[in-house]
Amino acid sequence: MKSSRLLVRISLVLFCLAIGAFLIGRYYIFAAYEYEPVRVEIPAGSTSQDVNTIMKDALGKSFGGKVALLWSLQGGSPEGSRGSYLVNPGDNALRVARTIAKGRQTPVRFTFNNMRLYTELAAKAGNVFEFDSLAFMEASRNTLSAKGYTPEEYSAAVLPDTYEFYWTDKPIDVIERISQHRDRFWNSSRRDKAKALGLTPEQVHIIASIAEEESNRLDERPKVARLYINRLDKGMALQADPTLKFASKNFGVRRITHKMRDIDSPYNTYSRPGLPPGPIRIAEAATIDGVLDSPRHDYVFMCARSDFSGYHDFARTYDEHRINAARYHRALDARGIK
Repeated sequence: MKSSRLLVRISLVLFCLAIGAFLIGRYYIFAAYEYEPVRVEIPAGSTSQDVNTIMKDALGKSFGGKVALLWSLQGGSPEGSRGSYLVNPGDNALRVARTIAKGRQTPVRFTFNNMRLYTELAAKAGNVFEFDSLAFMEASRNTLSAKGYTPEEYSAAVLPDTYEFYWTDKPIDVIERISQHRDRFWNSSRRDKAKALGLTPEQVHIIASIAEEESNRLDERPKVARLYINRLDKGMALQADPTLKFASKNFGVRRITHKMRDIDSPYNTYSRPGLPPGPIRIAEAATIDGVLDSPRHDYVFMCARSDFSGYHDFARTYDEHRINAARYHRALDARGIK
């Protein structure tokens, strides 16, 4: 009789333990993350308490607290867990905790395009990586200067694209890989094309950057680029309006005035001969190829079309150009654009 009661009690205890284990597993260890994808970023110098707070802030107090406890139970350390970890809906607490405890970072994608200033690239890098924009600029000075680039030419050392890194990568390694991608782009075929035009790769980047600023029509940019090559070949001043915008840093101006042409700047291609000292934006690979493969023509003047289509009227003589320019300025006046 006593043995039967003991067996019942043992069975009840085992049953309760099983239920408890089931509940702990379901609602704690294997609890699923239910919100939008998020990154847990643990920077250098964090303490265990910092990691606890970071997890709760990123994942929510309840789920983050479970992950933090499981991370600690698995021997997680702040130094070993430094990094960035992507958590997706459905990921359970144990899996997340184990991933972070073992330092299995999720790579980050660094995509950039449509940028004018190299400092904009630095700012974006500072938002993607653990390091800040100042560290990126300092690493640029050390890395790119050693490769022979002047600060004005830094934009010619990179190509817009999507790159994959780890959040904790050093800025010097990020810059090195990006510039190596640019170097691979400049294969012998492209270098031969540039040489045939009498240009260095850096000069091609400069012309491409001007063409991008001049026209938002992809199919027109090679024609624009060839016009500036023609002007260089003839010893004419480029007189490129986008370089005045760059010199003034007034990128929103819609009408270039004679006063702007008096700006004292090496980027003023009205008063300074030849190309400016560096690109006025980070040119796309397609535009660079457009410069290298630009169709031959004998135009040396251009003016925005009066229909505001984004295209330009091209001219061989100044008299033709004056007619086109007058038509465009009348259109500006009609729209009240000053």
